[in-house]
Amino acid sequence: MSDDPVRLVTIGRILRRRWRLLAALAVVGALLGYGTSLLFPPNYTTSTSVLLAGQWEERELLTQAEVAASSAVVDRAANTLDWPGVSNSELREHVTAKIADGNIIKISGTADTPEAAQRLSDEVARQFVTFAARIAGDTSDADAATGPEALRKKVAETNRRITELADSADPGQTVEGVQARTELEKLRTALQEAMRKLDEADPTTNKAGMVVMGPAARPTGEAPPTRTQLVVAGALLFFLVGVVGHLAAARTNRRLRTEAEITAALGSALLGTVDVPGDGRVHAPDGGARAGVRRLLGVDTRWDVPAPRVSGDEAGTLLRYRRVCARLRDRLPAPRRLLLVVPEGDETARLAAGQLVAEAGHDPLLRLVDVSVAQPLVPDRDTESGALVVLSPGSWTAEELGGIARACADGRHEVVGVVVAGPVRTRPARAAGRPSQHAVPAMAAGGDSRGGTG
Repeated sequence: MSDDPVRLVTIGRILRRRWRLLAALAVVGALLGYGTSLLFPPNYTTSTSVLLAGQWEERELLTQAEVAASSAVVDRAANTLDWPGVSNSELREHVTAKIADGNIIKISGTADTPEAAQRLSDEVARQFVTFAARIAGDTSDADAATGPEALRKKVAETNRRITELADSADPGQTVEGVQARTELEKLRTALQEAMRKLDEADPTTNKAGMVVMGPAARPTGEAPPTRTQLVVAGALLFFLVGVVGHLAAARTNRRLRTEAEITAALGSALLGTVDVPGDGRVHAPDGGARAGVRRLLGVDTRWDVPAPRVSGDEAGTLLRYRRVCARLRDRLPAPRRLLLVVPEGDETARLAAGQLVAEAGHDPLLRLVDVSVAQPLVPDRDTESGALVVLSPGSWTAEELGGIARACADGRHEVVGVVVAGPVRTRPARAAGRPSQHAVPAMAAGGDSRGGTG
């Protein structure tokens, strides 16, 4: 599993077997998103459009948009609005300007009420038009328009004076009169050319004034992120974190799943596989509230293993245990006592071990011991001379099983074999009062000894 690519079937398995946990995570994320929305008051945003008539280049429009959101414009709007408790710097953070199609600049204002957002957007647009007109030398600004207009009046007056001088010159055909009239006409032509170039260079002649295209519309909904968006985003984020967390855990999982890997880690031979009726849940030995929470969230079921297959009939299940006992007797040179080693916490293996004790009887005599995988310790060799390890697949790593094998060697016990126990789903119950004659007896826990758990 750790080396397999992520497939849709893997995602589906997570959703089927961990849907309760993922739903709980989504609820936690939704509550967190709701709490976050309480920390930030709702905001409302609206926009005012300003038309820039005439021919404008892209860089010029970008410059005008920067001017519209600059402190020179927003500070004037802040002084006009005079909102208590709102500084000019805070107001600048709530004003934006961008270029729209057709030489239009959209000025957006954000405030905590729809009315305030509308007033802010309209006021910034008005101040922007006034400020831009002052810079461009619009005639509406008397101080800025005094220079060019006075020059035009002076040129017109000079032209009239030239005409008067030309009329009063010697009407005869003297050389002096002709030269005077010629010089005056040249001066008139030069003045007209200078005024033409001045008009072409004047931005007020080739670019008309800016126009506010109506007041801003009053917003009817909150600006994003809204409370609903925060709640949905929190739920979705925690849900995805849960799925990714499962995939990451599966990617780093090093638990052994196949019989070949398990026997290689223990350094022994496989005696067989047996079935244990169950649903694949991981039952906590102590139970309690913690186990109840695990069952409620569905985390007591392994998601990274295939679903337990449906068991055969009771006779077939019982036959598997008898064949394991028969193979065990064949491997022993003489009848002797053996330790039946089960990793602590492996409930499936412990049920299978209890059934093996019941089936083996006294030939050979099996003594069941639970061994901690964290600190494996096996009783020293006394009346028992050998160990049979029973465990379920996909529960333990090679390092953990290697520790159990070393603990058996330290206690001078040879691992004579390995039995792999897997959970199976039982078939529907038979009719009442007609039990099968080959029914498997209740899983015995004979010879239960928890010594040596270290």
